[in-house]
Amino acid sequence: MNFSFAENETIDESGCIGDEDLESEDESRLLFEFISYGILLNIVGLFGIMGNVVSMIILTRPQMKSSINYLLTGLARCDTVLILTSIFLFGIPAVYRYSKTPFLFDYYYRIYPFLSKVLYPVALIAQTVTVYLTLTVTLERFVAVCHPLQARRLCTYGRARIYVILVIIFSVAYNLSRFWEVNIVEAFDPAMNMTVYSPEPTEMRKNPQYISIYINWLYLFFIYFFPFTCLAILNTAIYRQVRKANRERQKLSRLQKKEIGLATMLLCVVIVFFLCNILALVVNILESFYCIIFDQMVQMNNLLVTINSSVNFVIYVIFGEKFKRLFIKLFCTHGPFCSHGRESPDCNTFHEESVVLSNGETRFSIRATNGRASSKQIPCVYYPGRQRSEQWSNELTVTTSLNSGGKFY
Repeated sequence: MNFSFAENETIDESGCIGDEDLESEDESRLLFEFISYGILLNIVGLFGIMGNVVSMIILTRPQMKSSINYLLTGLARCDTVLILTSIFLFGIPAVYRYSKTPFLFDYYYRIYPFLSKVLYPVALIAQTVTVYLTLTVTLERFVAVCHPLQARRLCTYGRARIYVILVIIFSVAYNLSRFWEVNIVEAFDPAMNMTVYSPEPTEMRKNPQYISIYINWLYLFFIYFFPFTCLAILNTAIYRQVRKANRERQKLSRLQKKEIGLATMLLCVVIVFFLCNILALVVNILESFYCIIFDQMVQMNNLLVTINSSVNFVIYVIFGEKFKRLFIKLFCTHGPFCSHGRESPDCNTFHEESVVLSNGETRFSIRATNGRASSKQIPCVYYPGRQRSEQWSNELTVTTSLNSGGKFY
């Protein structure tokens, strides 16, 4: 996958997916492929899947509900798909090619060819979604940090859903032709005395104009040139605003400090994205303009793309204070399925107490786990979209009439 699945490595003009001619491969090449794909990619991918699952659990918690977290949840889901396709298309076949383990014999000759026909376009769709969701996250932070007056209108949870849907629609439409690039050929192998299957490129995939216009030029523009340029411009503006804000930090409100901290974390996400995808850009330029293909460079490129899809969880834990507190609470203290009371936006646990007053009203108090009233008031039922933290009083009390049926909003 360059992560083009790659036009280089995945489908070549000989009609093979991957570098399948094992007789022409020397031992050092197989060893490098086994280390990069069979060991590193598989291990990184498995940890990445676990990290993305944990990220999705935390980012979808009620107290984390926001437009940016919805986008990050979509990014984590897409990264998980990308990792899975890498493992099935690169990691597992590399293990078999090097070790010849009988355990993977049926997978390599009977399952993998059919999987590649589907997973190849799915991986390219996932890659496109990842690139443009990263761009959408950056654009959202640009508006929130550099144009805060517009953020209330543009950076909403409902709009975030629309952005994700539009990105997915564009990615599917752009990569739709990939589903017709691969055919499965059935043949009898006398040496193994069995029927084997192999994926081969279709006539459309071999067409020189299709390769030149769609695979080379359009792929470079939509996956690299356009998003990379936008990311560079937007993140430069965000970085300047963050530096300016840090110099005037004493004058910032609490909400502004929170936005700056979040922007700093996402700057790290974009920097890692650049570092892990720059080799892919080089590989595609070499192939498109100079017809130069280095197999080991392609393998390192695909490994780096998998790493990029696996490390966002680590960035969230290091730079996201709220994310870190929820992670510790859910997975390091009580466990993921243990809940005691209600959780505040700051990950504190609260309990309700009620007292019937002489005038017939019921007064509810929300108290922290240590028995003291919290210094911040929150609604009895937490609605992130209705936060008005600047207007909350210092005493956590909610009063409602008994005639209302005990409901409170």
